[in-house]
Amino acid sequence: MADRKALELISGQPDFLQFNDLACETAGGKVIFATDEWFAPARNLLKQEPPEFIASAFTEYGKWMDGWETRRKRRPGHDWCIIQLGVPGIIHGLDVDTSFFTGNYSPFVSVQAASLGEAPTLALEGDRIGKAASESQFQAVAMLHSELWEELIPVTELKPGYYDTCHNYFSTTYPSRVTHLRLNMYPDGGIARLRVYGVGQKDWSCVTTKDEVDLVALVNGGVCLGYSDAHYGHPRNMIGLGRSANMGDGWETARRLDRPKILEVDVNGILQVPGYEWAVLRLGHPGVISQIEIDTNHFKGNFPDSCKIEACLLTPEEEREYISGRWSSDPGKKWRVILPPQKLKAHHRHFYSGDLLALSGPVSHMRLVIAPDGGVSRLRLWGRPTSTRHTS
Repeated sequence: MADRKALELISGQPDFLQFNDLACETAGGKVIFATDEWFAPARNLLKQEPPEFIASAFTEYGKWMDGWETRRKRRPGHDWCIIQLGVPGIIHGLDVDTSFFTGNYSPFVSVQAASLGEAPTLALEGDRIGKAASESQFQAVAMLHSELWEELIPVTELKPGYYDTCHNYFSTTYPSRVTHLRLNMYPDGGIARLRVYGVGQKDWSCVTTKDEVDLVALVNGGVCLGYSDAHYGHPRNMIGLGRSANMGDGWETARRLDRPKILEVDVNGILQVPGYEWAVLRLGHPGVISQIEIDTNHFKGNFPDSCKIEACLLTPEEEREYISGRWSSDPGKKWRVILPPQKLKAHHRHFYSGDLLALSGPVSHMRLVIAPDGGVSRLRLWGRPTSTRHTS
């Protein structure tokens, strides 16, 4: 089969965009405090879906906006909110997205971070449009001393929410695990989305080598490191929580243009095609895999015909070598097939274990190969962690 080389990121986009969004609502992220939510509630910041604009949509408080928008401030101070990450971890970069906020975006922003041992009991409930924080809420959040948290992004000017300027990317080298963020707007205005790209960090000290866990799960530190195509959905979606909500909550590629005009199958019913798509993921912890699940939930007319899985055990140095080569070659001949080609079904959970798996020790990285193209909603690699640990 002919490989498709890894796609280059769109010019100007940082590499951290392939990591997980640790703050997304589908990962359990939530806004637990906001100074003001007059035009649009702060919880919109964490929606998985891209922002949208409906010209005719208004509320009794003003124009409906798909983001967080505060009123025009007429008192001292500035607006800010506290975000509890759904998956605590190491943050590599952020996207402060101002989409559709063109004459009402926040002029400046900063972000602070903290690792709290115990989650605050703060919560924002119900319809928040037209609301502002109460005196009791201000008193409760003051106990966090969030104004003293570590600075991830200093006060920085934002660009307006037009198509070619809406994404404000910030990379960070902050080395510590983060559980909460404080997003500051100066002095007021609107932000559509906040994406917090990073790698989850699980406390593996409480997991024994006898425990079976999903080694590649987002919550356990799994992360996508490369892929051939993600036209309709990113491979990182496959390691998300629960089953997928819809096709957009999975990995889906474009249709390959090298498919034969007339399709044929082999004796096992697998299509004979020259091309395939792939995604590489690093496990949250190296381990021995005992069961694999591949879920094509919601992919009914666009599931892959077949798949296989390769895996290897890499050192951090070897990983960097593969990344620099965009996973296009195997210089150390590390990859080995642990699940041979399997025919897939539409909208179905596939489980593989026992004699189907060709296992010979612990692995740290895996590559899912689908042919010729299509969508996979979830990937689970159940196994036991080993003492070997990858350090990023």
